[in-house]
Amino acid sequence: MDSEFRLQNYLARIGYSGPLKADLATLQALQRAHLDAIPFEALDPLLRRPVKLDLASIQAKLVDGGRGGYCYEHNLLLRAALAAIGFEVTGLAGRVRWMSPPDSPLGAKTHMLLKVDLADGAYLADAGFGACLLDAPLQMKTDIEQSTAMGTYRLTQSNGLLWLNAKRQGGWRTLYVFDLQPQLQSDYELGNWFTSTNPNIPLTTRLIMERLSGERRYRLVDRTLSTEARDGEVTAERTLQNADQLGEVLRDTFGITPPVTPAEIFERAGG
Repeated sequence: MDSEFRLQNYLARIGYSGPLKADLATLQALQRAHLDAIPFEALDPLLRRPVKLDLASIQAKLVDGGRGGYCYEHNLLLRAALAAIGFEVTGLAGRVRWMSPPDSPLGAKTHMLLKVDLADGAYLADAGFGACLLDAPLQMKTDIEQSTAMGTYRLTQSNGLLWLNAKRQGGWRTLYVFDLQPQLQSDYELGNWFTSTNPNIPLTTRLIMERLSGERRYRLVDRTLSTEARDGEVTAERTLQNADQLGEVLRDTFGITPPVTPAEIFERAGG
């Protein structure tokens, strides 16, 4: 996979020109730059377009094509970059809990995340959880609060699973549950097909986009654009009234070139 990856193109895309050492400082800087430059967006599932996970397609879309992507695309791209630099990185999979009632059964593994092994231990790196993008890698240590510029997080362990939680205005909220079983590309292909085609998955029926830039989180859900500060505090919110406003937001807030006209996306976004 490394031989197919164009590291310098990726670094130019995310605007990173710092050190390329397999250490925590580089990992933190890369994740921060990646999230600022390449937003979470699931336009392809919404538009019923296929999501391709081969590295050439991901680079053509996210690096060369001025697009964003969702978890599999983001984290496969980040994994390739980290591996090319010399990091020891493993792809894992999680079961999303963000919108699930606390007592509901666990769902399928439909999220990709990364484990990065450094000299001082393992870290969780994730550039693609679009409901609550992580602005920094987290130590894989349980029962400690870990603060970042944009949030407070905690890993807990129960029944052999790790639970990633974020502190919000109303208390702790679980992002996803995962274990340390390495995943194959075929595992991701199956999860990707399910996530991008199932009519019961929000990404196939709603416009969902998110970007972290500096100390602001920008989120677009259907026609509502919100700006958040730390721990999910909403500081601004407005409803987009027409396709022209959506086009401006796609260009100026999320920095993407959409695959179809803003009018078509606006129509799909609902009320």
